[in-house]
Amino acid sequence: MTTQRAVKIDGAALLDALRAALVRYVITPNPESADATVLWIAATHAQAAWAHAPRLVIRAPERRCGKSRLLDVVEGTCHQPLMTVNCSTAAVYRSIGMDTPPTLLIDEADTIFGAKAGDNEDLRGLLNAGHQRNRSTIRWNNQRNEVEHIPTFAMAALAGIGAMPDTIEDRAVIIRMRRRAPGETVAPYRVRRDGPALRAIGVELTKWLAGHLPALEAAEPGMPLEDRAADTWEPLIAIADLAGGDWPDRARAAAVVLTAAADDTAGASDRIRLLADCRTAFADLDALPTGLLLERLKADPEAPWAGYGTAGLTAMKLGDLLREYDIRSKNIRFPAPLGQSKGYLRVEFQDAWNRYIPGPETAEEPVDAGEPSQPSQPSPPS
Repeated sequence: MTTQRAVKIDGAALLDALRAALVRYVITPNPESADATVLWIAATHAQAAWAHAPRLVIRAPERRCGKSRLLDVVEGTCHQPLMTVNCSTAAVYRSIGMDTPPTLLIDEADTIFGAKAGDNEDLRGLLNAGHQRNRSTIRWNNQRNEVEHIPTFAMAALAGIGAMPDTIEDRAVIIRMRRRAPGETVAPYRVRRDGPALRAIGVELTKWLAGHLPALEAAEPGMPLEDRAADTWEPLIAIADLAGGDWPDRARAAAVVLTAAADDTAGASDRIRLLADCRTAFADLDALPTGLLLERLKADPEAPWAGYGTAGLTAMKLGDLLREYDIRSKNIRFPAPLGQSKGYLRVEFQDAWNRYIPGPETAEEPVDAGEPSQPSQPSPPS
């Protein structure tokens, strides 16, 4: 590995500057997502030091959630970005096979891996293999009459609607974007006007990290995760430890928070319809038992829930569909005869209603739910 003399740059201040630039143009779902994206971008400038190349998956349940804008910021600041919205597997192989691999950025990735696009197993296999160093692809070259070993190792980011293939997300830092709520604003981004400032940050990242590659390669940071998740997050945490300040703590907090998010593969249109139908089902109630919520959903003859799957919408599938919006059932104490049982609080839906199906009825302030086991008003009879 070729190294350069370390340049004295305040790494923590540089990461702070990158984060400030990112949140100027993008509203991330939580602070941990912004921190993780900043560290991933920095890690692209030290690819030679890593044994694993974490993927960055930027996913959203619907359009207009800021995923492409976030990818624009990544493109402006990462190492040698190679942006594409469609690509052949052979072209990606040849691009990665360069002496200094680029950072592969794939926008509209749902058109490549979505249900209507087929499996694209070759490209998925390349992205999976490229997560770990020295996992080359072997091809026979008819022109040269010899076996070729084509490198696959490179950092890669994918942005799209819905979940990416599970084998890719298992190797990724996942950023779950969401639509801006009323009152949330960002600065408009223009490549000609704003791009040079972002590229300047990228240049500084290269200067800072070029002289620290041996230390980063030898780094064994304390990890809050295990197995493949630890492999994926180790470069980001190594960067944070090198920067110092409060970045080591923030990096580990981001690793724990983002890896704890549950996966979801449900269709986006189903989720939006479910949010709207749940709002109707709640009416003016503050809490509903899961069973009664399902009954009300399936009672609508024009809704898809009675025939959703072989047995209609189930409690498990309801939870899966709502989990993308951080809506989860809780143990709630209802009046007799129900007593304590699983159910949902209206307040848990309010943020998603404001973001994805705004209207006059969503403008109200969220209700303070108090303790999860105490609904704010008696539940309806079962």
